[in-house]
Amino acid sequence: MTARPDAAPTRGASLLLLAVIVALALNLRPAMAAVGPLLDLIEGATGMGSTAASLLTTLPVLMIGLGALSIRPLRRRLGERRGVLLGALLIGGACLVRAVLSDTAGLIASAAVVGVGVALIQALAPVVIKRAFPTRFGTVMALYTTGIMGGAAIAAATAAGLAEAVGWAGTLALWSVPAFAAAIIWLAASRDPAAEEPNRTAVVEATDPERPFWRQGRAWRLILIMGLGTSAYTLVLAWLPPFYIDLGQPRATAGYLLSGMTGAEVMAGLLVSMTIGRFPDRRGPILTALVLALIGLAGLVVAPVSLAAPVVLVLGLGIGAVFPLSLILAMDQIDDPARSGDLLAFVQGGGYIIASLSPLGAGLLRDHMADLTQAWVLMGGGVILLGVMTLGFRPGLPKLR
Repeated sequence: MTARPDAAPTRGASLLLLAVIVALALNLRPAMAAVGPLLDLIEGATGMGSTAASLLTTLPVLMIGLGALSIRPLRRRLGERRGVLLGALLIGGACLVRAVLSDTAGLIASAAVVGVGVALIQALAPVVIKRAFPTRFGTVMALYTTGIMGGAAIAAATAAGLAEAVGWAGTLALWSVPAFAAAIIWLAASRDPAAEEPNRTAVVEATDPERPFWRQGRAWRLILIMGLGTSAYTLVLAWLPPFYIDLGQPRATAGYLLSGMTGAEVMAGLLVSMTIGRFPDRRGPILTALVLALIGLAGLVVAPVSLAAPVVLVLGLGIGAVFPLSLILAMDQIDDPARSGDLLAFVQGGGYIIASLSPLGAGLLRDHMADLTQAWVLMGGGVILLGVMTLGFRPGLPKLR
């Protein structure tokens, strides 16, 4: 592939690239989000306990983290075009095999493969975004993360109804269709030079030598911010529907509550997309989002049924804003697209490894205490810690190297 980083993309090519970025994003959560509303059916059919069932969310999140940490050599070997394509194909293939490999081993193995596919896309897509949309990367990143949450909302809302029509295994397998479609569209859109990585061997660096991120304290703080923020998302994604089913709510209602929460996340992502350019100091928006998330978690503890709708909407607004804001905060730290992609891979890698522990921990609590209330309380403590760390990211800090 011959890269031409100086070539300006046409308006039509830019729109196609933006469309496929959103299409790819829509496929990054359904394989996990569709599980929660169907968990009682899956547990009944396979004999899984809560701890084992939590692996259907924990494993993909863990693989996202591990994959992100190794993305730099993969990007150099595969290139961004082939890497994103491979990610979409892995997601599609892993979803498809769930139609026939619907036992415990098959579901867990396919969950791991989904995680690898998602890791490839999540680590490479932001690099493409920053290169193709350098003056609007905050806006496009927010649209990208909105697409991620939109896919989760659709999966959660449709899971119960589809399961009645095609069964729970067929419902999980249906998400192979949009993944394969996104792969085909990506092949067309990524022919544009703006979607390709430049030839870095021809570039003479005029800046200071690069330092390993693991030697830079701010990069570790970004990992904790990403990890705690994503922990709240993965915890609710995995366990909100089972929590409400345990409280006596119908499966469809539990799915709609998760869908409503992820719909609020979409609205929050769109709001971030439209307004983030007005806030060069990212701390204000992040702290506002954290307050909303904390109020939502408190509502799950004190009034989960009587105030279910407002609780999940407020929680969704908070979590939905934290996710894109944490990505934008990380990408603020470096100007070079490829280097900022390396930082984002490092941050997402460590962050998603941390986040993978929250669904597993909640599953252990549910097995031993038959109650998820303590999980919401512990997550509230994590949200407070996240806010304290965010205060250190004032504008004007030197760029990371």
